[in-house]
Amino acid sequence: METVNNATNEFKNRAKLWQIGFFALNNTATNLYMFIIGFVSYYATGVAGLTVVIVSTVLMAMRVFDGITDPLIGYIIDKTNSKIGKFRPYMIVGNIILAGSVLIMFNVTHRLPEEFQLLFFILIYGVHIIGYTCQTACTRAAQTVLTNDPKQRPLFSAFDASYNLVVFIGGQVLVASYLVPKYGGFNNGLFVELNTYAVILSAIFTVLAVIAIWSKDQTKFFGFAEKTVKTKFSDYWPVIKRNRPLQMLVIAASTDKFAFQILRQPAVPIMFFGILLGDYALSGTMSLVTVVPTLIITYVGIAFARKTGLKKVFVLGTWGALVFFALTLGYLLMIDTTTISFSNLTFTTILFFTLYTVGYSFSGFTGNAVIPMIADTSDFETHVTGRYVPGMISTIFSFIDKAVSSLAIAAVGFLLALIGFRDEFPQIDEPLTDSLFTMTLFLYFGIPILGWIISLIAMKFYVLDGEKMKQIQQEIAEVKQHYVEKDAIPSLSDEGDKKE
Repeated sequence: METVNNATNEFKNRAKLWQIGFFALNNTATNLYMFIIGFVSYYATGVAGLTVVIVSTVLMAMRVFDGITDPLIGYIIDKTNSKIGKFRPYMIVGNIILAGSVLIMFNVTHRLPEEFQLLFFILIYGVHIIGYTCQTACTRAAQTVLTNDPKQRPLFSAFDASYNLVVFIGGQVLVASYLVPKYGGFNNGLFVELNTYAVILSAIFTVLAVIAIWSKDQTKFFGFAEKTVKTKFSDYWPVIKRNRPLQMLVIAASTDKFAFQILRQPAVPIMFFGILLGDYALSGTMSLVTVVPTLIITYVGIAFARKTGLKKVFVLGTWGALVFFALTLGYLLMIDTTTISFSNLTFTTILFFTLYTVGYSFSGFTGNAVIPMIADTSDFETHVTGRYVPGMISTIFSFIDKAVSSLAIAAVGFLLALIGFRDEFPQIDEPLTDSLFTMTLFLYFGIPILGWIISLIAMKFYVLDGEKMKQIQQEIAEVKQHYVEKDAIPSLSDEGDKKE
């Protein structure tokens, strides 16, 4: 046991707090593009003139393509060990591609002849996805070199959650309370200004993230030995088949992501706040008032996760989101929704605000806990096989995650088409019909509740709790010392006991 403890001390890789905080900005950099691309359906239908069904189908297909690119990029990352590291090249190149593709997409598509618009839109969107995959794959895969301390990994979620609140809540306030009134709706002027903010901020965040990972992106932090691991595409299936924690995390996170993507489709908050509640600006206000409760729940959860592990906190957060969203849904079915207003605070408004805020805060935390949990599944693979393949693990997760969540884009379009919105999405001044009322509540509350139920079932079979991760990191340190001394890398298909 003394040998194990000595190995643990020798090989533990801890990060400085500023490195964790700055590297989390890599995810923020890509989330800025996720936010603005969320409005691309309104650009494509309102500015470029494409139909709702066509746009929804294209966006679903592009999301599937996004998933397909993940294993390819992960395969390349695992084979990379350049002069500037394994991850930094893809962070930089990815962000450059994102900036160029967005500027071209929103400024050129509608200027082309009508017969070329759809094809051009598909092609430039495909380029955008390649850039997005390059950068996002590094967010997940580089967790393994940032730190291997189970007490430090949850800290990433604290920073990531804080940044995401600024992006998604601040962004919603910017769009709903400033840009929409300024430009009179979703038109070309709005998209030009919104995209300018995103491109500049994303570039700054990427630079800071590259600085943060600079000293960590080195071969001495790559698994058991200072060598680039040889992988083949045929290795992917054995990893998926063997790694049960990865399977369960994918199921839990992808169903959550599906619900999250539903809520992020611009038509859904317009339907809920703009039509059902009668005040679209309320979406920005509600986003602002949820900031403090979300941060409190997140920071308390992170402190708890550092003691008990990420799994337990993920499960508690999922239960919290499920219970309070169910209570909010039941409450809305009992009241006149048009009486909810911050200009006239009544018991009805206060109770809705309380239920919604707590549920939304819990839902935000569960999503932020997933990224460091991916690093845990990568370490589990290293523990079982002795191979360090973070690119493969992170992009297997992304592939399945995106394939499932891609359905969200199409689901909104097709479900709206079922109730009569075939040519354009519901607008803020749309009259509230019974079918629109039912569909709004189903999209905003029903689908997320179903997703959280599936997540809880999957977590029953996820074994990487706090104690298990301590054991894994301890044994990896011991075996790493053995392989460094032997200058050997075990086979990826070897499922035997590596200590033999």
